[in-house]
Amino acid sequence: MTKKEIYSSQAERMYVVEQHGLERIADDLGLNIKTVFAWKQEDCWEAKRLEFLKSKQMFHEELYHFARQLMHSIQEDIEEGKKTDSGKLYTFTRMLPLITKIKEYEDVAAKKQTEDRDKTTLTDEDVMEIEELLGIRKHRKPKPEQEIQKEIESELEEKSNKKPIES
Repeated sequence: MTKKEIYSSQAERMYVVEQHGLERIADDLGLNIKTVFAWKQEDCWEAKRLEFLKSKQMFHEELYHFARQLMHSIQEDIEEGKKTDSGKLYTFTRMLPLITKIKEYEDVAAKKQTEDRDKTTLTDEDVMEIEELLGIRKHRKPKPEQEIQKEIESELEEKSNKKPIES
């Protein structure tokens, strides 16, 4: 059996469902991070993760919508002077804390996704440093404005000190 056959599904679950970063997955499973990254690309883990988070968020929205409908039904019963079914009241009071818990979970999951993306995304400075280390491209750091001004002044002074050649 190959490493992919043994570990890929577990690594995917850790990434998609448990919201772990690639480094942690590689460490936990004893794999090279490049291997985990390649599996992520090949099997579209990022799209699966987004779909998973979207389904969790949709569940919250559906539950919230259902609770609102139930609340409106109870409100109509009260306005019409009807006796409100105790099952409706019980269900509504039981649902309210669940909505809050699910929303908190979704917020944590979304935050975790953002943090993981921040850890795996290279900044422009990171790219420049890597390119310099590999000798791909030499980047010069911009000179401070004062240094540029001094260079201009010294060049002007040199030009003014030179005497024109007389013929």
